[in-house]
Amino acid sequence: MAAKDVFGRAGEERAVLYLNTQGYQVLDRNWRCSQGEIDIVAEKDGMICVVEVKTRRSIAFGHPFDAVDDRKRERLWRLAYAWCRSHSEVAGTRMLRLEVVGIIGPDPVRAVVEHLVDLR
Repeated sequence: MAAKDVFGRAGEERAVLYLNTQGYQVLDRNWRCSQGEIDIVAEKDGMICVVEVKTRRSIAFGHPFDAVDDRKRERLWRLAYAWCRSHSEVAGTRMLRLEVVGIIGPDPVRAVVEHLVDLR
């Protein structure tokens, strides 16, 4: 696995730990379909949360949230609806929201965690 992939996986692991401390229950990780991949699907307060994780060593080339542009957001919505269709017994009629967790620092274990709860 390439170093950037190892770094990204460590960031996702940190995001899961962070979400757990915030009261989220992780339902799925790295879910894939023909349209792409969702990093994390979680539940909080009866809502299904699709979480994109962006891990950066620094903000020299922009904040992690900047990587989630309109095109990426549209793709995440399509993936979120696909996940709900394939997990209808869990998703039911629950509300759905997109979130982004940004991990910033050279070591994901000690990096800064930022969380955008409702990505519109």
